[in-house]
Amino acid sequence: MRDLLLIGIGPGDPRQVTYEAVEALRSATVLFVLDKGSDKDELVNLRKAIVERYRPQGGYRLVQVADPRRDAEAADYVTAVQDWHRQRAALYARLIADEMSSDDIGAFLLWGEPGLYDSTLRILQLVRERGVALRLQVIPGISSVQALAARHQVPLNRIGEPLVVLPGRRLAQQGQIDNVVVMLDGQCAFAQVDDPGLLIYWGAYLGTEDEVLIAGPLQAVKGRILQVREEARARKGWIMDTYLLRRESWT
Repeated sequence: MRDLLLIGIGPGDPRQVTYEAVEALRSATVLFVLDKGSDKDELVNLRKAIVERYRPQGGYRLVQVADPRRDAEAADYVTAVQDWHRQRAALYARLIADEMSSDDIGAFLLWGEPGLYDSTLRILQLVRERGVALRLQVIPGISSVQALAARHQVPLNRIGEPLVVLPGRRLAQQGQIDNVVVMLDGQCAFAQVDDPGLLIYWGAYLGTEDEVLIAGPLQAVKGRILQVREEARARKGWIMDTYLLRRESWT
């Protein structure tokens, strides 16, 4: 049996790491960090900065490995993601076997909230199906959705109205948009929405020094968002953004 911690570390600001996450981080002896390539070295460095802030005395081993690549050009998105998860499961099973003793406590530092748009729990179920015995503890974190609402000073929920959270590739299928949070929108689906009654609250690199916020009527500001987003992505080599689309009035 191996003990694993899934620690939500928030969207980037070390101050948004909870006390519970700090306690969990300080109990871990092996920290696993996935390297997504040189264009995203900053993400690895942010994780290391959080570890150094809360574990300045050391007492742990940091295991950094290359993350398998998902086939972004695959015609079948779901199949491509499932294949990617199986590759990750094989990697995680090997890491747990090779890098952890029975006395170790391993930890994955996960962006945002482990239960919201993060695949680690599903992947570890595949690891268990490979015969690896795991005892998990999940430490919740602040999500980029929460950070977005706080930065723009808007409540996510409105009275008597549901909040929908979906990936960008599903936005076109949503029908009428009243109160929708969109994540993982690499194709900028909001740019194809022509509804004049919508507001957008957009944020990128939330919780970091490079945080960018834009809000206003969608039709008036979407061109600016596209320009700012492209410039930021070209400058840094990567971007993580999310946004809230909201109808100005509802019944």
